[in-house]
Amino acid sequence: MCSYITETTAVVGSAKGPEGWVNVTSANVYFDHPYHAALDHALSIDFLSPDSSQRVAVELSAESARELVARILSALATGEAEHG
Repeated sequence: MCSYITETTAVVGSAKGPEGWVNVTSANVYFDHPYHAALDHALSIDFLSPDSSQRVAVELSAESARELVARILSALATGEAEHG
């Protein structure tokens, strides 16, 4: 059964899509059946650009997503401590 539960957040940044770099202002995050990844369920993140119809998407296994979150938090803590 699909949950269709989506978390949305504003972001400030850039993403590289098929047409080059674009500004991204929001991200949709959801855990459901993936479109492409060979997984039963995936954590999907869609980064959206208001400047075009482009989106940059990733589909990760739950384990990969948790490890990525840990590495992001570690990189932020280290980077802010050194450059903060």
